[in-house]
Amino acid sequence: MIRDLGARALRGGFLWAAERGSLRKAVTTVPATHALVSRFVAGETLDEAVAGLRALHDRRFRTTVDVLGESVSDGHAAEEAAGQYVAALDALARGALDTNVSVKLTQMGLDLDPAFCLATTRRIAATAATVGGFVRIDMEDHTRTDPTLAIARQLHAETGNVGAVVQAYLRRSASDIERLITEGIRVRLCKGAYSEPADVAFQDRAEVDASYIALMERLLIDGTYPALATHDPAIIDRARSFVRAHGIDASRFEFQMLYGVRRDLQERLVRDGFTVRVYVPFGRDWYPYFMRRLAERPANVLFVVRSLLGERGSRD
Repeated sequence: MIRDLGARALRGGFLWAAERGSLRKAVTTVPATHALVSRFVAGETLDEAVAGLRALHDRRFRTTVDVLGESVSDGHAAEEAAGQYVAALDALARGALDTNVSVKLTQMGLDLDPAFCLATTRRIAATAATVGGFVRIDMEDHTRTDPTLAIARQLHAETGNVGAVVQAYLRRSASDIERLITEGIRVRLCKGAYSEPADVAFQDRAEVDASYIALMERLLIDGTYPALATHDPAIIDRARSFVRAHGIDASRFEFQMLYGVRRDLQERLVRDGFTVRVYVPFGRDWYPYFMRRLAERPANVLFVVRSLLGERGSRD
């Protein structure tokens, strides 16, 4: 119990820090941080990302690309971010790599104007359609769930190549899953990576896991090519047992995992004949993403703390 409370407090602290741009300088100026960032982020430029994607492709992984960035302050920034996605899709097509991208709507101007955000994101979906690609609309905190799903639905209706994300820790997710199944929209199921209040999200790990498993099994039965985004070995084993028991072929779904996380598990699943799509982020605006990865894995936090102590000791 005490250990769980400590882990929850630590996670909450890093999620809080992820929203504090004022802390970015303190993190980014520590040399040891860069080695860890490179574990989770495939570079700051498109060329660096393409090299990382090529290496994954050669090892039989599928990929989805995230041009890092979140809330923008003006329309110009949103249009610039959309342009980066268009450039990325063009580069992926030229390189015969997966033309599959993941997009956060706050980066496309959702908080400025949902109609403007729809138009901006439509540009990415249209580009993806021309190269036979796919766009996954990432989910953010619960206050943005409804507008995010509305835009995903609209673009799916227009192009057929747009999917959504459902977070298992939200109490509303079972009903969202049912509607998305009915609409034939591809779903990526994840546990959830934001700090949410108890009235909208499960707080206990066991409850979140139970919700994930229930939603996962529902999607495996009736969903349209669901993506199971998890690094939890127990849940992955549960998925493998479930599809075996129900005669569900491995071609009907995929596992998704983050770049640099549980690479051993990723490789084992590929060897066993499953599709594994790696979520590959790149870009200069990596700070919020990086802090959320620290929140998810205490081992990463220990690495940073040891590095910071080492840096301080070398100066004393």
